[in-house]
Amino acid sequence: MSRELFLGRLRTGLAGLPPETIDDYVADYAAHFDEGVAAGRSEADVMAGLGDPGRLARELKAEAGLKRWETERNPSSAATAIFGLLGLGAIDVLIILPILLPVLGVILGFAITSVVGFGAGAFVFVLGPLAGAIRDIGAAMLAGLGVMAGSVSVGALTALVTVGLVNALVWYGRLHLKLLKPALEAQEVRS
Repeated sequence: MSRELFLGRLRTGLAGLPPETIDDYVADYAAHFDEGVAAGRSEADVMAGLGDPGRLARELKAEAGLKRWETERNPSSAATAIFGLLGLGAIDVLIILPILLPVLGVILGFAITSVVGFGAGAFVFVLGPLAGAIRDIGAAMLAGLGVMAGSVSVGALTALVTVGLVNALVWYGRLHLKLLKPALEAQEVRS
């Protein structure tokens, strides 16, 4: 494989990242080739040291997703981080997915419950006084406010748990990269 083919496969593997990020990564690895050749190594030696461009692209995408989550903290960056971590290996999918899907289902259930509860509380707050006698207006309005407040509390706790879950997945991904990297580098040296 030539340098151009390696960098092309790396660029293809990085698809989905912002174009300027892809250009930065490809430029870094092109510079790595230049430095290696300037130091007297062949392009084949430099490529052997870097490993498979597909695996390298998956690691870079996972790292970019983790960094994006650390700076932006929104659902899109959370999804990017999670999918980047899942893309690191099929074994991880078999380990994480059976745990992650039920947890995500419960979180989604709590989110839906908080939205529906808030709507029900608003309904009781607005229409409750119209259904009863004049003396029950205050009770109906307070009951509606109480249901809305409880729903907001459930929604806030759900958001905190979701952020904690994404942080735990980011921690797992970083641990995975730390543990996996020496094994992959040792495998590359042997091949």
